[in-house]
Amino acid sequence: MKSEFQAKFLQHLAQKKQDEGFTLIELLVVIIIIGILAAIALPSFLNQANKAKESESKQYVGSMNRTQQAYFLEKNTFASDISLLGLGIKTDSTNYTYTITGNTTTAVVNLSYPKNAATLRAHTGGVQIGLTGATGNEATTLAQLCQSTRPTAGTPGGVAFSASNTSVGPTCGANFETLNN
Repeated sequence: MKSEFQAKFLQHLAQKKQDEGFTLIELLVVIIIIGILAAIALPSFLNQANKAKESESKQYVGSMNRTQQAYFLEKNTFASDISLLGLGIKTDSTNYTYTITGNTTTAVVNLSYPKNAATLRAHTGGVQIGLTGATGNEATTLAQLCQSTRPTAGTPGGVAFSASNTSVGPTCGANFETLNN
């Protein structure tokens, strides 16, 4: 009985090889698997495009922070306009608008406003005068780069300044996170 079953099974396998090709069920299973994988991967790909757009803002605001520090070293005041920094940054790009606010004698805020507030996060940089050194009497400038925790519209705040003449620099405010710059 077993040998008869084995013979029929082998005969069935030989017959199946002659048919070749896919059944409709096999084809549907493959299409469903590809659809599920695409549904999982698509949000990740869309998020990468936003990260690429946000990298422009991070780079520009970080550069504005560093240039503000150099500008203060030379002029003993912070720049009130982006053109004074000499960076060649346009105040209006495809994705962001850039501006400078604050009291230019003690602290300054470098801002980026996202044009598409539904998908892009704002970036804020703060630079202020501070003291460092072992005795706490060496004047310097302290900077911080902040990013909103979610896409945002309106005026980005994001930076809080400590009292002048301290070694504590600007800190990120509510709904903003610190970025290492």
